[in-house]
Amino acid sequence: MLIFAFKLFATPLLIGAVTLAGRRWGAITSGLLIGLPLTSGPISLILACEYGLDFASRSAVGNLAGQISNCLFCLTYIGLARSCSWRVSALAAIAVFFAATWLWNSISWQLWPAFVTLLMVIALSARLVPRHTLPAQAWSPPQWDLPARIATATGLVVLLTSVADDLGPQLSGLISPFPAFSVIFAAFTHSQQGAKSASNLLRGVIVGSASYAIFFLVVGLLLNASGIALTYVLACGAAVSFSGFFYLCTRKLNRRR
Repeated sequence: MLIFAFKLFATPLLIGAVTLAGRRWGAITSGLLIGLPLTSGPISLILACEYGLDFASRSAVGNLAGQISNCLFCLTYIGLARSCSWRVSALAAIAVFFAATWLWNSISWQLWPAFVTLLMVIALSARLVPRHTLPAQAWSPPQWDLPARIATATGLVVLLTSVADDLGPQLSGLISPFPAFSVIFAAFTHSQQGAKSASNLLRGVIVGSASYAIFFLVVGLLLNASGIALTYVLACGAAVSFSGFFYLCTRKLNRRR
């Protein structure tokens, strides 16, 4: 019930904030923000409070493996978006996510192998996806745009949360990174601004997954030994610091160009 309530109220705020940030600073910034553990992090915290430190620590390992599936989701969507509609791209990418989740659940994951594998997938995926330089678009979103994003994403997140808690730590962690935010933002961006803008956004999600990886590495390493408060403060600080550092480096690189 606590997770349900949190999702019900937190998701609209997060979706709204990321949407407005994307309109202000572009699709890549949206992608970096979506790459943060905006939903999986709070879920992990509440699991630690409700089910114990060991459960949440083991679930963090599943979160790392699950983010590999999220990267595969992004690659699939980007590849199909060049020639397919947002509907086909989204459905196929979601199917790939769940297929990968089913496969990963047959493996008994450990913290460091999951972390290293995720970093390798992020690095390879980022190299495979080009960054498109797009002209500024004079685009004014319709009034229904933001409410539709909020309603759709909240529905997806609440639905998944309602079945995730009874699946055990690993599978719960594997499903937790379900790309609810990514699929909503990618579909809307694809539909309204084109496949290249959607590709830029999802490339940001892939690169931003490094912050996600750092967050759950800290949780997996420290939670049992350091307790809830210190662990999640350090995990949040590490993830946000990395994301901010990468964003600043990206801006400097753009100015040089």
